[in-house]
Amino acid sequence: MTDHAATAFPDGLLLTLIGGCVNKSKRNSNMYLYNLTLQGSSAINQAIHGSFCGLPKQQEVCIARGNLLQLLFCDPKTGKIHVLCSHNAFGIIRSLLAFRLTGGSKDYIVIGSDAGRIVILEYNAQKVCFERVHQETFGKTGCRRIVPGQFLAVDPKGRAILIGAVERQKLVYIMNRDASANLTISSPLEAHKSHCICYSVVGVDVGFENPTFACLEVDYEEVDHDPTGHLATKIPQTLTFYELDLVPGGQDGPSGVIVCCENYLVYKNLGDQPDIKCPVPRRRNELDDCDRTVIIVCAATHKTKLMYFFLVQTDQGDIFKVTLESEHDIVTELKIKYFDTIPVSNAMCILKTGFLFTASEFGNHHLYQIAHLGDEDDEPEFSSRMQLEEGETFFLLLVGSQIWQLLTRWIAYHRLFLPTFKVHCMIDDLANEDSPQIYTLVGRGALSAVKVLRNGLEVTEMAVSELPGNPNAVWTVKRNIDDKFDSHIVVSFVNATLVLSIGETVEEVTDSGFLGTTPTLGCALIGDDALLQVYPDGIRHIRADRRVNEWKAPGKRTIMKCALNRRQVAIALAGGELVYFELDVVRCFLPYLFHRFAFVL
Repeated sequence: MTDHAATAFPDGLLLTLIGGCVNKSKRNSNMYLYNLTLQGSSAINQAIHGSFCGLPKQQEVCIARGNLLQLLFCDPKTGKIHVLCSHNAFGIIRSLLAFRLTGGSKDYIVIGSDAGRIVILEYNAQKVCFERVHQETFGKTGCRRIVPGQFLAVDPKGRAILIGAVERQKLVYIMNRDASANLTISSPLEAHKSHCICYSVVGVDVGFENPTFACLEVDYEEVDHDPTGHLATKIPQTLTFYELDLVPGGQDGPSGVIVCCENYLVYKNLGDQPDIKCPVPRRRNELDDCDRTVIIVCAATHKTKLMYFFLVQTDQGDIFKVTLESEHDIVTELKIKYFDTIPVSNAMCILKTGFLFTASEFGNHHLYQIAHLGDEDDEPEFSSRMQLEEGETFFLLLVGSQIWQLLTRWIAYHRLFLPTFKVHCMIDDLANEDSPQIYTLVGRGALSAVKVLRNGLEVTEMAVSELPGNPNAVWTVKRNIDDKFDSHIVVSFVNATLVLSIGETVEEVTDSGFLGTTPTLGCALIGDDALLQVYPDGIRHIRADRRVNEWKAPGKRTIMKCALNRRQVAIALAGGELVYFELDVVRCFLPYLFHRFAFVL
């Protein structure tokens, strides 16, 4: 997000804004350009979900496409995805997070970008736009190592937000309300740590105790003083907890974090809690390198008043359901169960309506409905209590009946088709269409495809009607100025006019008031609720109550051409005469001007 004012325009529009900044000492001008491309970015690098509209039992998905911020609504009735709002940030959105104040009913959006600022947005459903609630500057612009913005974490109770940099710096903001129930933000509290590289940050659910954040870090101070570089290969990763000193409160759940390591999931927490370690199951009949490590690429959390679970996805697309068993707030067991396999995703969002939104790393994004959670099937469940030798792991072996059961867990409702992630492309007119086509290789693995892109707009065929002959002109008209869509299709032939009504079907009408025994030169909506037909012998003014006023061309002359809008008509008669009509205050058409032109050839 930047400080410059920007206006969001519809997709498909190219706009360039030019701003000049004059340096008085050097007397030169620096020009800054903002632009919207003809086709926006289709890759999704960040995705969050929450109740941003503030409506009960409704959740939306907020996604970041590079510099574009969009709010999506997944309709539970139709299973379709609709874009509620789209806004160009004119900057790189590095991190995205949703949070809600304690006792609130609406979620806010926190953005970390390359602007050196933390920005908090609120969606205004009446204005259909994002509104900036707070904007705090803490560093220079650009994606810098020591300027926060790469990582965002929020206290689950919405009391504090941590924004961190790749190296050294971390800032914590305390969120609260004022007397008018408006969101307030405190001055930043520093949690800097020198010689420290951060890999990931997450907020720990500690109930109403002091807000706590967990960070995966590496301390490279000794590496800097090692000229040989051997220590760099042995440097360990540490899990560090940062606690914000607030007033402690109650306790809700076992708390802690799950660290996703190579081949393992490890549960960790402060105090007397021992580490719980469980291998991530892998495929038994591995087609690739059988010694390759299993890496978790994304995860999603689902929590209700009665239960909670996690979905984690590996770099091969396998999804596992992770649950925790606890006694007296001490976790005793970590369970992993194979759930399904879908395309590898950058982010996953589980909605309260039972939908799962996945932002695919390659190819199209998907919306699934979870049919059941697989708690009562025969799929094996792996546990941290199962004894394994050092280096051993769990293996998956799916037979045909198990694959069929897994397929019934998902209902693929909607797919966002995107011309994205091109492996290779070429431009040529291989189809001999007089305009080149773009041939692209997209996707990865079994989802790879060859796509052909052509200039133009996609057309959906709604209805087909046979015509009695070859038409020479066609128009669409409304019956009233307040109508949202056109109601009639007027087709002109050499010696006749056909009027069709537009509804669930397209049918011919005979009581439209149009003269059907003559060709039509032009027609349109006149005034608020009247129609006008121009034909070779005259003009028909058809009122809303079906009354018809007709003007006949003088003598034996015919009308050759016409031009018309909602209040004016101009016609050209044979012989070089021009007649102008205008709609008066009583909505009658009267000729106001006759003019004869002499053409010299």
